[in-house]
Amino acid sequence: MRLAKTLLAGGILAALAATAAFAQDTTTTAAPAAAAAAAVPTIDKGDTGWMMTSSLLVLFMTLPGLALFYGGLVRAKNMLSVLMQCTLITALVMVIWALWGYSFAFGGSDSPWWGGTAKMFLAGIKPDTVSGSIPEYVFVVFQMTFAVITPALIIGSFAERVKFTGVLLFVALWVTFVYFPIAHMVWDANGFLFKQGAMDFAGGTVVHINAGIAALIGCFFVGKRTGLGKDIMAPHSMTLTMVGASILWVGWFGFNAGSALAANGTAGLAMINTFLATAAAILSWSVVEGIGRGKASMLGAASGMVAGLVAITPACGFVGPMGSIILGLIVSPVCYFFVSVVKNAFGYDDSLDVFGVHGIGGITGAILTGIFASSSLGGVGYAEGQTMGGQLLVQLEGVVITIVWCGIGSVIFYAITKAVTGLRPSIEEEREGLDLAYHGEAAYHA
Repeated sequence: MRLAKTLLAGGILAALAATAAFAQDTTTTAAPAAAAAAAVPTIDKGDTGWMMTSSLLVLFMTLPGLALFYGGLVRAKNMLSVLMQCTLITALVMVIWALWGYSFAFGGSDSPWWGGTAKMFLAGIKPDTVSGSIPEYVFVVFQMTFAVITPALIIGSFAERVKFTGVLLFVALWVTFVYFPIAHMVWDANGFLFKQGAMDFAGGTVVHINAGIAALIGCFFVGKRTGLGKDIMAPHSMTLTMVGASILWVGWFGFNAGSALAANGTAGLAMINTFLATAAAILSWSVVEGIGRGKASMLGAASGMVAGLVAITPACGFVGPMGSIILGLIVSPVCYFFVSVVKNAFGYDDSLDVFGVHGIGGITGAILTGIFASSSLGGVGYAEGQTMGGQLLVQLEGVVITIVWCGIGSVIFYAITKAVTGLRPSIEEEREGLDLAYHGEAAYHA
């Protein structure tokens, strides 16, 4: 009997030991499996919904926002030419982006200068391919809308006096060899400026400085409008310009808050900053114009609106709300000086002040981001070990590299376009108006 009890107790102990060993082994095996499962990127429906909405908002900025903003600023005989340029640039860049642009910017290359060819024709991307917490297709579309609006901004500098075919050829070359590499350098994890720690939340360098420098160079290549200083060249519809500017402001929330790539607190910070900096810049421009001209104009208020939006673009996810207000108050006087003084002093014909507002506003915002991002000024702070002085040097480096890269590339591609298609319409076509000369139709009928 005692032997039986001993054997029974031993069996129970052995069973318990085996159960414990099994449980420990299961736990040991299950822990890495659970960790591996947690590490697999998953799609977040909230983030995805916000990023799809943001993509539509950024498209809304170009069509119809920018088209109406620019269209209202030109003479009635050139209204449709601006609408057509914006429309065709949108279509052209979308196709280029899918064929090779996305790969050149975000193709996964280790190069600090471009993304490589691995994702040309969107190779390897499927509905279940994830980028962060959203489908990669959504990331492709969001970045595509940025690639669309940037070259469309440039056309305001030589509006009313450029060949339609010339615009399309220049844009195809420029986005390929200027925009895509700059986007890679600033926003891709392997990009040169990204690794340097440059702060550009939504495109101060990539979009606005890039477009502004190309616009300035375009002024010189295309030349001045026929009759400038003699003919009346006032905007034909400030109403449409106001509508377009307002659409830009609404769309800019997709532009800035969408650049958080998620529906989170950073997106909320970018959103409130986009409200406040823009409001401050409108007030600032109106005050400066009122002092300088004796009257504050709707054109000035619209210009201040865009200047504020441009300046907060690189800073919106890094500075605090009070910093955004100060940034808005600063940028308008700077842009106003370039629009009203510097342009006249140097004699270039930047028709719709692309360089004066986007170029200078982008430079101002990019540099001041390095200051107002400081946690002592209400910003999110710098990377570990970075100081305000060090960050300012990085911001300046980003500005200079963008200016040089874009400047050299733009000169080359304007020269190629001039040789292949020509840049300037005939004097007769320009006097008739580009609507009839190139499109055979008019925006308005008597």
